[in-house]
Amino acid sequence: MYEKLAKKYGMSIEQAKANTRNVVQMAKNAGLEFNMDTVVLTNTFDAHRLAMFAKSKGLMKEMTERLLRAYFTESKHIGDHAALTEMAVEVGLDREAVEKMLASNEMADAVRADEQTAQQYRITGVPFFLINKKYALNGAQPTEMFVKALEKVIAEDEIKVLNNDDGVICDEDGCEIPKK
Repeated sequence: MYEKLAKKYGMSIEQAKANTRNVVQMAKNAGLEFNMDTVVLTNTFDAHRLAMFAKSKGLMKEMTERLLRAYFTESKHIGDHAALTEMAVEVGLDREAVEKMLASNEMADAVRADEQTAQQYRITGVPFFLINKKYALNGAQPTEMFVKALEKVIAEDEIKVLNNDDGVICDEDGCEIPKK
């Protein structure tokens, strides 16, 4: 894990370990248990396909949370189809439908589209929060940072009426053209 992080982010192994300890502590402060020393590194493409499949069934939040717990807390192999199928059944997905999806290329295009969008926004890791397709928060951030970002977005997105004197007046009952 540490070697992969060091290579990906251009840092020493000791820096990778220190950053990981920081993430583990932040998770602990949020009531989560991360066991980074035992994480099973794997290709997560099929886990992403499963999350997209769950989304199509209205269970993306549940599936994503289950996958994250399996990966970070339970050190499960989330690239293994049998493990993915068991987790999917736990959150309420149909076993046969999941097995069929995992055996096919279903949802691959949706995942590739997400990857392409991530590339366009230069997203290289998670968490990553994109607000109004304009503002980004990268990495775990304190609540105050989100509040500041949202306040900035709200302030910039306020509508300013420049020609209220001569314009059409509209309310819940419809619009009225002013008399001149």
